[in-house]
Parts: sequence; structure tokens; C-alpha cells
Amino acid sequence: MLVEDPPPDRRRIRRVRRRRLAIGTAVAVTLAFLGFSPVPSVASGAGAGPLPVQFKLTDNNGAWYDTGLTLFGTKSLGVAVLPRTGLSSLPLDVNALLNNTGAPALLQNLPLGTVLGILPGGSNPLVNLDKLTDAVNLSGGLLGFLNPNVQKAKQDINTLVAQLQNAPAGVPVDLSTLPVGVDLMNQLAALQSLSSPNLSLSPIAQFHVGAPDAASTHTVTSLIYPYGSQPIDQASAFAGDVSQQLTEPGLYAWACKVHPYMLGAVVVDDPLTPGLDFGKKLVVNARGGNLVVPSNANIIQQLVQKFFRITSPGNWQTFSNTVSNHWDPVYPPAPILMYDAAETPVLIPSLDAYYQSLFTEGVDLPALTQRPAVPGVGEVWIDAQMAMTAGKTKPGVATKIDVQNWTVARTVALPQINMNNPHNMWSDRNGNFIYQTEWFSDRLTVFDRRTGALVRTLQVGPDPSHVMTRVDTDQLHIAINGGNQVVEAAPGATGIDRRLMTQYAGEKPAHPHAHWMSADGRKMITPNVNNNDAALFQDLTQTSGNLTKGTTGQLPIATSMMPDSSKAYVANFLGQSVSCVSLDANACRSDAGTLVNNKIIDLWSTYDPVSGSSSGAFGGLPIQLPTSPDGQAVLVANTLTSNIAVIDPDTDKVVKYLPCDSGCHGINFGAKQGGGYYAYVSSKFANSVAVVDADPNGDGNPADAAIVGKFVLDQAPGTAKDDQVVAYNGMGGQGVFAYPIVYNGWVQNAPAEVAGLLTCRQLNPINPEAC
Repeated sequence: MLVEDPPPDRRRIRRVRRRRLAIGTAVAVTLAFLGFSPVPSVASGAGAGPLPVQFKLTDNNGAWYDTGLTLFGTKSLGVAVLPRTGLSSLPLDVNALLNNTGAPALLQNLPLGTVLGILPGGSNPLVNLDKLTDAVNLSGGLLGFLNPNVQKAKQDINTLVAQLQNAPAGVPVDLSTLPVGVDLMNQLAALQSLSSPNLSLSPIAQFHVGAPDAASTHTVTSLIYPYGSQPIDQASAFAGDVSQQLTEPGLYAWACKVHPYMLGAVVVDDPLTPGLDFGKKLVVNARGGNLVVPSNANIIQQLVQKFFRITSPGNWQTFSNTVSNHWDPVYPPAPILMYDAAETPVLIPSLDAYYQSLFTEGVDLPALTQRPAVPGVGEVWIDAQMAMTAGKTKPGVATKIDVQNWTVARTVALPQINMNNPHNMWSDRNGNFIYQTEWFSDRLTVFDRRTGALVRTLQVGPDPSHVMTRVDTDQLHIAINGGNQVVEAAPGATGIDRRLMTQYAGEKPAHPHAHWMSADGRKMITPNVNNNDAALFQDLTQTSGNLTKGTTGQLPIATSMMPDSSKAYVANFLGQSVSCVSLDANACRSDAGTLVNNKIIDLWSTYDPVSGSSSGAFGGLPIQLPTSPDGQAVLVANTLTSNIAVIDPDTDKVVKYLPCDSGCHGINFGAKQGGGYYAYVSSKFANSVAVVDADPNGDGNPADAAIVGKFVLDQAPGTAKDDQVVAYNGMGGQGVFAYPIVYNGWVQNAPAEVAGLLTCRQLNPINPEAC
């Protein structure tokens, strides 16, 4: 259970702001002395004693939690030192803490088996044992030479330095297997007891949300924190300032519940231990919010790996349609002290070398030459949310793909309004408009589907995420992700008709994300990321919508419905699961085959988050999960595991996994020429689009689902455009929308010019007898 930490009152905000100038100056001087040149900012990635680690939450690529200091390719990482009595004079040496020898490139992407002794400086500085010696000396004070623990610890450190010379940089060292390791940890424990932590000087992480860096509201929510420390969260997304005291050594990480790929992290180091501390036990805010694991658990390594893949743009995947590209992400070549389930200390000499081996990294991304043998129908639009263009300060373009020839036909950046992080799209009944949400803003933007010309913007509320239309009225329904409602707007988004509250009176704001509408326009389901439930609107023809609630897992983020509106599926982002929710009579299938009201489809059923062992493929951090228009398959995009889960709605079981790229995120179905459907899949941290045929042989069984094509999302020389992409071309694939709309209820309203391109079965997806 997270402890809520509301934003401070105005007087405290003023006090924080007055302190910032002095703190920022001190940090800048300190880092300049250490050889860093941070971007001028009040933010800082280094903290010790009274110096806080400061984050600004921003709209900017890879710097969503911005310290103002780039450390190993990311601006979202901070370091701090746990203050101990008698060690107050120990300098905050960021170079030493993060193993910055001045030549970090020499220490990253090392060949497997590289031993420490052949690297610059050898094992002493590379594992920070020289700084440990300094801390041991300081802990003894002026009479330290008389303290046997000090002298024995220094002897043990010298012995460990020698023993590690021939140790591979990427292989964990179980210190309990080394006699000197056992004795060293005992001596350090004795010194720690004499130099207790000074809690009054515990490091502080400060977070600021506000213009001009952030045009929207956010949360600061603990994702990982040391066992024994307190997490942080807020009752709702906010603008302003919050802070957290970091009382225990170890790894702290935060996310925004509204925009969950916004990540920040701080490592609080105990100077009287070897390496940087991850802590003994860590709490992961997943599977109900209190998953306690040892710090060497596989899930910790998975999440840390994703942190650097997400927050360091240099680690994003860049594909080409014509040539292969080598992809080898980099991580801090820093020594990390972890602990196993028995609380045995495990020293990782180099995190970068360890991850290179653990995750088998350093691969060639093949040229994307495969195209579907059968063309699609119409077009698909994908938001390349990270793409930067010449005429804007905010990222993102809407990208149109011609699915007859599989080329990028148009990009829409709308520089005249500085379109901000376009996230998801839909169209009107006649196909005249594209309705585009701006996720880091408060606008719903409308542009011409054929020309890309701006039509209008409509201010709807904080962080609009997804948009769909009602099949009966053609009104828009827009989820206000940073708020507490779904906005119903007039056709064409000419004005707001009503606001549908997504929580009961007295409940905290629900922060709905990716909703779905029923085939008759009467029902809607919203996943409420802040309340861990789903809002079920049973009758939208009623003024209130007739709100009820459905049970979900943790941080539900996306939904879909069966074409007959009998049941819905909800992706539980932190629950690592999918919920099946009946919308009327019991419609979900239990594992025993009986009909039940609600079912959890566990994506971790085969995975042990501690050991990492798995009896088969598994998923994690699921996001979009559309149901095919004929109700034969549900496809689930998994960000953690970079794969796609295939669920059979007849059994509500996962029957297959397909590979996906870094940040696998968006999926939507479009028509396949001659019959059937293609699902188009986007990835946030890759410039690729995958095409999935969920039922290649047409037998109604999705077990043979396959990837049948793949290509880049890049703006190309022949692409029609209103602004030139200058960075992160094709990156940030999130919302996916295929036109014509082929889902039941919408396809029956298709204009004649596109209806003629569809088969009778596609026009009647659940009524085959009509054909």
C-alpha cells in the first residue's frame, strides 16, 4: 500500500524555490570540480547531505525525469551518498561513484570474458575499492590506526583487489565464497555500527512539475524502493513540487502513472560497502504493489535494463529497410553490490558487462525487407510520438502508411500549433477527419485525413490519451488521462457536449487511459490507472451513462471489447496480467472451461521473478490489446518482454507469443484485401512497424498467428509532410488507427468508397449468415 504524499502547501513551495538557487549553485560548482558540465538548470543528479537530487518532469524525449546532468546517456539517473557519522568530510565524488575514469567507452560493450586486470586502472578503481579504503580510513577518525577493524578491513581490501584482477568484469562475485570477502563484510559491518547513518542528513529527491518544461500534469509514484523505506505517491496527477527522503541505501525508481514510461531513478550508496548499493531487499510496485525481492532478482535486472533502454535515446533500436544495423545498448560500467535471497552479498564488477552477458546483447538488427504477400485495405495511421521536427519544440508526428504498397505516405506534425506528443487517433463516420489526442497537453486536435491540414483544436482537459467515436451518434469520447472523466464531444470536435465521471463521488480521480466503446454505442469501459478498476458505462443514452465498476489488476491501462460486446479485456500494466470482464451475463472462460464474471489471465504464470526461470514464454507490462473484429483473437503488446501475447477468446488463455521490438506498445486491426484482418503493431523505442495475421489459415484458431511483414516508420524523401523530421525519425510508435474502421458497429457505417473495398464477411464480422 503506497503512502500518499500530497504536494506541499504554497509556503513550503516558496521555501523550496528560495533554496534552489543556493543548492543549484553549490551542485554546479561541485560537478564542475569533478569534471562534469551539466546543462544549466536547477535540477541536479548528485545528492549528499543537504544537496538534494533534483528532477524536473518534462515533455522532452528521454528526459521525462530530468536531472539536468547526462550520466551514461540518460538524464534520468541520480546518485547520492548515505551520510554516516564521522564520514561527513567524505566528498561526493561522482566520478568514482559512477566509475567515470574519463574513458567510459573503453569500459562499455566489453568482449565476453574480459578480466578486470587488463582494463585501465585494474580492479582497484574499477570496483571503487580505492574509495572504499578512503571511507574506511575516515570511519576510524584520527585514531583509526589503533582500530583493529580499520586495519583489518584495509588488509582485506588489498587482498580482494588482487583476487579480482583475474575476475571477468561481467560475472557476479559471490563474496561469501571468498574467505576474504566474508571477513571484509564482517569488518565493514563493525565499522558501520560505529558510524551510524545520520538520518537528519539523509539524501532527498525533489521533483518539480510545471511550465514551460511540462505542459501537463504528472504523478511521482514509487516503482522500486529499498525495503524499510517509504514509497511516495499522490492522490492525483499534479503540477507543483514534491520531495522524498531517501533513508535507506539502495535503488529508488519512480514512474508517472499517467505516462508510465516516464522514469527516474536514484542509487543511494553506502560509503562503507564495496560498489554502488542496490540494497538487500527491494519492493517492486507490481502484482498488487508489494512484491518484495532480493536485489539480485531477475525482475530487478529486467526493470533496470528497461530503464536504460527507455531513458537513453542512444539505446533505442534503429532499423533500416535496406541494411542491417548493429544494436548494442550501453549501461553504466559501474560496480554494483546486490544481495541474493539469503542476503548473501554479490558484487557485480561492471553492470554493463553483466547485462551484455545476461541479456545476450550486441545483435544485428536485420534489414526489414519482408512485406505481407497480400496487401491491406486503405491506410494505417501511427503516432511516432518521439520524432522531432524542425518547426516544433515538442515531439511527435502522425504518420500515414499506404498499406497497398507499404510505404510511409504522409507525416503530420502541425508545427503551427506545436503539436505536443500525439498519442492516439480515430476518425469520424465519413472519414473526413483524424481526431488526434495530444497526451502531454490538454488538447484534442482535428486534421483533414486526406491532406493533413489543421481543422481545429478543442481544449478538453489534462493529458487526453485515447479517442473513439460512438457508432450511433458519431460523437467523440476522449479519455482525460490526467483527470477524472471522459469528455463527450460533438461530431467534428466542434464543442463539448458532456463530461462523464469515471469514478464514484468521493473517490480519488480515476485517470482513465485507453477506453473502448460497444458496437451499439451504448456501452463504454475505461481502465482507471489511479484506482485500479474499470468504469463500466452501461447505457450512454442516459445522462449519467449508468456507471458501474469492474474488477481489474494493478494499473489497468488499456481495454477492448468482443464484437458482440459480451465481455471486455483490460491490460493490467503493473499487475502483469489481463483481466476478462463480463459486460452483462457471465462471459469469461475459467481455466476449467466454465463461464465466470471475471478472470485474471496471468502473464507471469510461467515466470519466477526472483530466479528468472521460466517454463515457457511470458509477458509483462502489457499495454494495448485489441480484439479482432471477428472475435477470434486478442493481441497483447508487452513492453517488459518485447513480445505479443495471443489470447484465444474461446478459452481466455494465452496460446502463443510473437516477437516484438523495444517498447512494444500499440496494436490495431485493419482489413486484409480479399478477407481477413491484419494487426499493425508499433513500438515506442524502435522505428519499426510489424504486421500480424492473427489467423492466416482462416480456421478461427489464433494459434497460428504470425508476423507477415515489417518495415520502418521513417519519414522518407517521397513522404508528403508539413515539417521536416530532424531527429528520432520514426521513433515513438504508440497509437495505431486503421482506416476504414473494421470493427463491428463502425464497419456498417463505412462510406461507399471504402465499403466497396471490403468483403461481405468484413462488412458483417459477426453475422456470417448475411453472406
